[in-house]
Amino acid sequence: MSLKALLLCSDEKIVRVLRRTLGDLDISAELCPDSDAALRKLTRQRYEAIVVDCSGDRSEEVLRSARSAACNKHAVAVAVVEPIVGLKAVFEIGAHFVLYKPVTMEKAKSSFRAARALMKSERRRNARVAVEIPVVMRSLTGGANMKVITTDLSEGGIAINLPRGRHRPTGRWQLVFALPGSSASFEIPAEFAWEGSTSQAGVRFQQVAPETAHSLREWLKQNSPDTEQDDPPIRCQLTDLSLGGCYLELPSPFPPSSRVTLSMRAADMEVRAQGIVRVMHPDKGMGVEFTQSTPEHRTAVEKLLAMLTANRNLQPELLVEPEGLETNTNELRTRASDTDDPLLQLFYGERLSVEAFQEALRRQRAITNAPPKTTSAAAHASL
Repeated sequence: MSLKALLLCSDEKIVRVLRRTLGDLDISAELCPDSDAALRKLTRQRYEAIVVDCSGDRSEEVLRSARSAACNKHAVAVAVVEPIVGLKAVFEIGAHFVLYKPVTMEKAKSSFRAARALMKSERRRNARVAVEIPVVMRSLTGGANMKVITTDLSEGGIAINLPRGRHRPTGRWQLVFALPGSSASFEIPAEFAWEGSTSQAGVRFQQVAPETAHSLREWLKQNSPDTEQDDPPIRCQLTDLSLGGCYLELPSPFPPSSRVTLSMRAADMEVRAQGIVRVMHPDKGMGVEFTQSTPEHRTAVEKLLAMLTANRNLQPELLVEPEGLETNTNELRTRASDTDDPLLQLFYGERLSVEAFQEALRRQRAITNAPPKTTSAAAHASL
């Protein structure tokens, strides 16, 4: 199934560049002549990407409407703007990626490669496989148990049939289930997300361990009728690492609120971690906050920090792949005042220019060049 993008732009030169770029990446482009036509299409058709030239009338309204349209609220939004427009202003109107004019093939391909990976992950994450399996739900607050049957399954959650006469419970639950053809048992924390008009309800997974997420994704790929090949993980340069997050250099970073999976390898050690992008600098890199808080994850990162600190010349290999856009970031957000991790404080502190941010990173590296105490939350390694 081809990825589809809605393109709102009246500049013929830009349209030619974008059509060719999108075509080379197997993304079909549907051109809209004006904002009214785009707004109508956004309420009736599903797109994986919305590309808007922000010099047109009501262009901001189109971007904002995409976020509120039920069928396109997860679409990746790309804004085409003049060089004088700042990133903060672009993100505030709902854009995920920015293309500065003049738009060239090189710049467009760089941005849309990252956008395509995110588009695929969003579509894959929301794809549902119809399957009926028994699930035991254990309350993490009240201690009660409940047995239910699923109606479908996705990477983000399940739809279930509630027992007769039972209204939607509240609080957090632990789901225990096995998938057909798999011997592994899954245990995933979750919460109720919605309740249907009858006995149906939706349950959203929370803080799924990377190994569990990988196994679940592989099962869905094998059992989904519309399976498509994911883009390969993106290789990038790890420059800064703490117990709470990391900074990565890559030419096409993902936008803030992107959920990502990281694979960090050094010598004979590999650490897989899930995170969310907190700061992004076009053409430069991005800051990622880890979203796992288990003792196992912390211990693994501590060991990696200790190895990199003891071997300053060791260059770790790092791969990153997007997992979709986080729409409820308040659940994951760690206030800078609540942490003594200097890297996270930099992510959440005053919004800085790219140059000022990089200078702040260099100052942190100068302070932490001495062997850090890896048992502290402020442990930090620069590479």
